[in-house]
Parts: sequence; C-alpha cells; structure tokens
Amino acid sequence: MRAAFAISILLAQLACNSTSPTGKGPAGRGAFPASPVTAAIAELRDVPVQVRQIGSVEPVAIIAVKAQIGGELTKVLFKEGEDVRKGQQLFEIDPRPYRQAIDQAQAAIEKDNALIAQAEANLSRDRVQTANAKEQADRYDALAKDGLISKDQNSTYQTTFNSQNEALRADEAAINSAKASLNVDKAALETAKLNLSYCSISSPIDGRAGSLLVQAGNLVKANDTGALVNINQIEPVYVTFSVPEQLLGEIRGYSKGNSLAVTAVVSQNSASPEHSAVGHMTFIDNLVDNTTGTIKLKAEFPNADRSLWPGQFVNVVMTLRTLHGATVIPSEAIQSGPQGQFVFVLKPDQTVENRLVKPGQTVENQIVVESGIAPGETVVTDGQMRLVPGARVRVVAPAAQKGAS
Repeated sequence: MRAAFAISILLAQLACNSTSPTGKGPAGRGAFPASPVTAAIAELRDVPVQVRQIGSVEPVAIIAVKAQIGGELTKVLFKEGEDVRKGQQLFEIDPRPYRQAIDQAQAAIEKDNALIAQAEANLSRDRVQTANAKEQADRYDALAKDGLISKDQNSTYQTTFNSQNEALRADEAAINSAKASLNVDKAALETAKLNLSYCSISSPIDGRAGSLLVQAGNLVKANDTGALVNINQIEPVYVTFSVPEQLLGEIRGYSKGNSLAVTAVVSQNSASPEHSAVGHMTFIDNLVDNTTGTIKLKAEFPNADRSLWPGQFVNVVMTLRTLHGATVIPSEAIQSGPQGQFVFVLKPDQTVENRLVKPGQTVENQIVVESGIAPGETVVTDGQMRLVPGARVRVVAPAAQKGAS
C-alpha cells in the first residue's frame, strides 16, 4: 500500500513538472487537471477552553402541597399548570368543625375564669373567718391555761380554727386547679385557631402548579402520603450534567475564586432557531460515580424568560478559560494518515503539501492547531480525497466544489 502511495506521489510530481511544448500547460494525454477544492485561511483568535455535555433541567424547589388537617376539600382556587405566588390560597378545607372547636375552647375558658373568681371569693371569705377563729382560739387557750374554762370548751375553739385553715388550703387548691384548667383550655383555643388556619392551604413558594391530584368534594387526611398538587420553582432553575472525572482537578482549579460560565443550548425544531441561556456553576458533587467514572455538576440559571423547562435535555457548554492568540482552522481540514493527523496546505504555485499538525481544543466547527500551521496559511477544507502532495488545485466556492464532485 505504501508503494502504491509512493507511486501515486511520483506520478503527480511528474505530471506537475511536465509542460507542453508551448510551456503553457501540462504535457501529454496523462497530465492531471487542477482539482477543485474549497479552502480556508488559518486565523488568529481568542478561543475559549470549554467542556461540552448533555444536561437536564431541574427546578430549584419541588414542593408537594399536603393537608395538615383532615376534612372535606370544599374549594380549589387555582387552575392546573398556572403560575402561583407565595402566600396565594390554593385550597380550602371545610372550616366549620374547627370553628366549633374554637367556640368550645372559648366557652371552657369563660367557665375557668368563673371558677377562679368563685374560688378567690371563697378564699377571701375564709381568710376573714380564719382570722376570727384564730383570735378566739388564742383567747380561749389563755383562759384554759388560767383554769377559767374547761379543756373541752378550749378544744372546740381550737378545732374550729383548724377547720378554717383547711378551708383556706382547699380554696387555694381550687384556685390553682381552675388556673391549670384555664391554661389547658387556652392551649386548646390556640390549637383550634391553628387548625382553622390550616383550612386555608396556600402556596409556600413562587412557582408553577402541576396537575391537580385531589378534586373538590373529596375527604383529605392530615399529612397524608399523597399530595394535593406539586409546585415547581422554575425561576431560577438548575441544569445538572456530568463530566469525566479526569476533568475534576481542572474544573476545581479554575472554579476557585471564579464563577465558571455555563451556557445551556435548547434544541428547537427545524422551523425555530436554537435558544441559549447563560448561568454559572454552583455545585460540584462530593462523590465520583464509580459506575460511570463521572462527577455531577450543577449550574444555576435565572430563567426569567422560561426558556428552560424542568425535565428538558439541553446541550451544556462550560467555559474554563480562554486561549489568547490561538491559530484556528475549520475542523474538516484535519485528515488522518499513517504518521498522524495532517492538513493539505495550499502553496503559492497552486499546489498542495501535506503538513503534520497537532490539533487542540475544538470550538463548534473550528479547531485549534497547536503546531504545524501558521496564521495566514491556506488549508484545504474539502476535496482532499483527490489530492496527493504536489497536486495542482483550483480553489472554488463550496457549492461549485460539490458540483464538481
């Protein structure tokens, strides 16, 4: 095969070096005509070093709206799929049982206050009676010591005094019991008010409502496993994507002190142009996936125009740094040969030579050439299959080259 390749090169060189007797063109019937090719000039540019992957859009928050109390769902105050605001009422549960609970708790509180007032009045009365009983008990105790009254008489007054003391303690206990009941009933009132507030179910975030999972008229349970509706926060949104673990060190290095720019490109149908959104990387996972050898990254996008939708797949481009003054050529100019990758370079005499090159970063349809090509040189971008080193070429427009093919 190499011998045949060498022979082809030799024939091409002979054909190019041979001229007609007039000196104006190739001599003989075997002369090769100039091959039509398309070409491009190597340019000097600033080229971003990028990572390109497929990512998926995720909402910043997914809230499953549930009932915190049980009862009949009487109202649904939104439409499926519409935007909802934080604090906007979405559902109403029948509030009547909980209003009755409030009325009952308030009645119990009034009863407790009445019992406290009665116990305090009893306490005041018994304090006066106890003071009188003590005064009499002290006086008759002195008379008994002097032998002026009998011991039985003295014992009667002492017993009366002791009974009044026990009545005081009973009054104080009644007050404490009524106050304890009052605290319990106040707590019951607060619970009843809280439960009544749970009858109105509002959105905890700004977002977009999903499908309605429970219709009005159904009975709902407190903290049931099923949600009434799910709300996704889509301003902003996350785009999650994975990169090979070999890039982890480079990404971590460039992200220190910098906010790495990330572009998400949404592929549209043939009638619509592609749309791109710009965000920044916010998250590097703490674990490399051993099964795939990749690590998960996450970027945040403002998404004010709602161009990114949860669950959507997008093309992710993350820029790490910029190569300044790089030589770039169209990627289709790069060919592969036995000695490596090469390009056909157009010489001033309209012949070509093959030049080994060292390709680098690829950006869209342009590729950075780290060595082998200088800015300003012209490279063949189409028509290489008919070329050998030294072949004469004719540069044509892309459409004309396809026609010549």
